[in-house]
Amino acid sequence: MSDRTQRKPLWTSVLYLATRLLLAPLARFVFRPVIEGRENIPRHGPVILASNHLSFIDSIVIPLVAPRRVVFLAKAEYFEGRGIRGELTRWFFTGLGSVPVDRGAHRAAQASLDAALRVLAAGDAFGIYPEGSRSRDGRLYRGRTGVAWLALTARAPVVPVALVGTDGIQPVGSHLPRIRRVTIRFGTPLHFGPRYGEARSAQARRVVTDEIMVAIGELSKQECAGCYNDSISPPAKPAERSGSGIAIG
Repeated sequence: MSDRTQRKPLWTSVLYLATRLLLAPLARFVFRPVIEGRENIPRHGPVILASNHLSFIDSIVIPLVAPRRVVFLAKAEYFEGRGIRGELTRWFFTGLGSVPVDRGAHRAAQASLDAALRVLAAGDAFGIYPEGSRSRDGRLYRGRTGVAWLALTARAPVVPVALVGTDGIQPVGSHLPRIRRVTIRFGTPLHFGPRYGEARSAQARRVVTDEIMVAIGELSKQECAGCYNDSISPPAKPAERSGSGIAIG
């Protein structure tokens, strides 16, 4: 994993502010999003934003409408391109506050969790999709327990997030965004104080993850699939169901 996950130079903060100042008003003017519950996001300290996942554009929408910087993981390739296109892509994802991670590396799932833990340890907000990958049919799938491991290890609250309509902006397989109105709901923070220190307990991780998914479902009003989302990757073995749940854009 790149050591860029451990540094936050001044220029990246300046680029992030510039990106928000330019893109946030433009996105609100064009897409006219309905934003609910922004006041539920703590303004300071580590916090996890756990969201349903419908489209690639989700990782752009949340950082642009949240009241503070929200870090998502992004493929390292986005930061390593050459030429004008590569430079623009790198600046764009850096401006959004994304952190590069090599998803093809050995133990990539744990490496992603470690990168997320460093973000939280720095007192920042981290965005995660517990389902692990985008829902192709609009249903809400069972959460993978990486989100619980993060919350219990970092002792951070979890804000459930519901995205409605982002699959209409950029459906799976689409390369260009469409103009569609979307709704973003931020729920009341969930605190798991009594379970802090139980991150190694599979049962504790499962209970916490299920509570988070219930909160997301109450906000999104999606039909619950009742199973894991294996639509993109091959079905995992039972022992692997506790994967990170971090979808890397």
